[in-house]
Amino acid sequence: MSTIGYKDWAVDLADVSAIYPFQGSEVLLTVLCIAFWIGWHRIQFKRESEHLEKARRVGDKEKVTRALERY
Repeated sequence: MSTIGYKDWAVDLADVSAIYPFQGSEVLLTVLCIAFWIGWHRIQFKRESEHLEKARRVGDKEKVTRALERY
């Protein structure tokens, strides 16, 4: 089954046009992926920091201090 009209790949590839979609946009896709990756890490950092801050404020501070000093 061929989607580009070739029945056999035993041809000179210099004569073949694009063999995969979005050919020539690799740099743009790489930049977008890196931007997404950095953005995702930034969002995760903020959300985890908020979660840890909430966890730090949970409970009675004096009771926690006494429990830690006991050991």
